[in-house]
Amino acid sequence: MNTLFSLRTVRQHGLCYPDIDIAEGCTSFITGASGCGKSSLFCLLNGTAQAESGTIVYRSRPIEDYEPLALRREVLLVGQQVFLFDGSIQDNFATFYEYRHKPCPSAATMLAMLALCQLDMPLHTACAHLSGGERQRVYVALFLSLQTPVLLLDEPSAALDAHTAHAMLGALHAHCQARGASLLVISHDVSLAQRYAHTHIALPTPHKEQNHE
Repeated sequence: MNTLFSLRTVRQHGLCYPDIDIAEGCTSFITGASGCGKSSLFCLLNGTAQAESGTIVYRSRPIEDYEPLALRREVLLVGQQVFLFDGSIQDNFATFYEYRHKPCPSAATMLAMLALCQLDMPLHTACAHLSGGERQRVYVALFLSLQTPVLLLDEPSAALDAHTAHAMLGALHAHCQARGASLLVISHDVSLAQRYAHTHIALPTPHKEQNHE
């Protein structure tokens, strides 16, 4: 099995990350206490942030060798903050794709992506009328539709009840496995990691380096 990411002696904002290897084509969960650097780790992996020291290798090449925008399109990060435009779900897909200079997917594809995220609603539904959990799932569906080889989901089930969270993560896990895509998920719910992760990376309790004069 090929290695997707490899981290060695990485430090960022005073946090020391353990050495990490993440396999390609697998579902990997990252858990840990608040402040341990989970979200920062995802920013490092898709080139949104740069490590202060240490090495990050993506597909056998140092991550700094990649053109940043191309890397972010391939290693797609879905953050915790949801950004949806005014209008319907279909309007959001259309605008989302227009910004990326890509043709909008078919209605069938949009509905299929929503179904994977456990949403069964018409495409003309106004996003302003959606609950927080529904908005979060529409946002994930938008990114999921791009079919990238690597998808990073930062707390995708934070606003969901346990049943819906398990149903959605189970569907996303199966979908990515069928495509041979790599799925990385940050979650506070260890039960999700226990059920769906090929690899479970538990980051240690935050320990920041101290500067001594």
